[in-house]
Amino acid sequence: MVKITGFETHDVRFPTSLTGDGTDAMNTDCDYSSAYVALLTDSDLVGYGMTFTIGRGNDIVCAAIKEVANRLVGKDTETLFADMGKTWDFMMADPQLRWIGPEKGVIHIASGAVNNAVWDMYARSRKKPLWKLLVDFTPEELVRSAAFRYISDAITKEEALAMLKEKEAGKKEREAKVLELGYPAYVTSAGWLGYSDEKVARLTKEAVAGGFNHFKMKVGADQADDLRRGKLIRSIIDDPQYLPSGVKPRDPHSEELRGKNAGPTGAVLMIDANQVWDVQQAIDYVKGLEDIKPWFIEEPTAPDDILGHAAIRKALKPHGIGVATGEHAHNRMVFKQLLQADAIDVVQIDSCRLAGVSEVLSVLLMSAKFGVPVCPHAGGVGLCEYVIHLSLIDYIAVSGTMERNVLEFVDHLHEHFITPCSINARGRYNVPLNPNEGYRSVD
Repeated sequence: MVKITGFETHDVRFPTSLTGDGTDAMNTDCDYSSAYVALLTDSDLVGYGMTFTIGRGNDIVCAAIKEVANRLVGKDTETLFADMGKTWDFMMADPQLRWIGPEKGVIHIASGAVNNAVWDMYARSRKKPLWKLLVDFTPEELVRSAAFRYISDAITKEEALAMLKEKEAGKKEREAKVLELGYPAYVTSAGWLGYSDEKVARLTKEAVAGGFNHFKMKVGADQADDLRRGKLIRSIIDDPQYLPSGVKPRDPHSEELRGKNAGPTGAVLMIDANQVWDVQQAIDYVKGLEDIKPWFIEEPTAPDDILGHAAIRKALKPHGIGVATGEHAHNRMVFKQLLQADAIDVVQIDSCRLAGVSEVLSVLLMSAKFGVPVCPHAGGVGLCEYVIHLSLIDYIAVSGTMERNVLEFVDHLHEHFITPCSINARGRYNVPLNPNEGYRSVD
């Protein structure tokens, strides 16, 4: 019987503000950081987890992680693994810690780091990467692993079970398909607000040559400048001369590109304001960017303004521009309301903003029920390494589709990971296969 005996935390920071990596209209000074935890046992089994910040305050998150992790000391690991939904409920149930949330802010992302560490430990104990551990679950085990409190008005456990059973028959075929092709990705690395035009052009050309056909740029500081930068990116991604040798333009009218405002080569452009506008500002500003034909505007306003997002979506729909959000949606209830209010076209879960894998599962299930694609946020250290697992779980076991989904990729800091994520020649994530990798760990 293996028991959790203690934990270690690490405050890991990278000076990305020196190069402009991660800069946008709201976050102008980012030092990508990780609040990292290792759950220790009385054996050689260890569970590693993290959450993401952009610098100052990372130490505060580490302090909160210690309080949450301490709740698990002395617990039998197999008892925790046997019902991960119950384990999540127990983690979140400390009344004094809950008071400083509840289920939001520092205490919530700290809980996410600890829950991620428990899932990592579980996967390592079974010698499987996390995605494989979960897609091998029965539908009943998956439902039992998710966080359902407060969302039964959107999806019940019985509805979730029926959905998962319906997808069960095709799991092996979907797993084989994604192993062969990889998971679709989009690139943000060329679109940071702090980059010069020369750097944007160079990185965009490199991304096209690398097989990508979905691209995202940051907006919100100056409309005229955003329009100019957007036209610069469009001039490259819409030009077939920059496509990899032997690659033909994609059909912009195909099912996978339907409604995405794809250009003549099948390339798709997305824009991201990182919450910088009020509602009417967002509507007026994005209408002024219609010429660059964005698929969606991401985080156009405050992340928990449900009705504001709904108003923006309604106003932009006649212009063919969608709305995406979720990077800062602090819990499953925010996603529940966004979906119920028809406020978004794309769900953007964040593996570290939500309180770990168990809460992510609840959002995947709701999104599948409402028929809204999940395109996770991954702009930060360790997030790309995390979210490929979540997208694989969504495709293979939950939604059953990846045709219209794309997973964010940023080419920063992967060298610090023992098992870094990787992109194939098609501009898709490779499926992580290391049986000892669990849910990733930093070097």
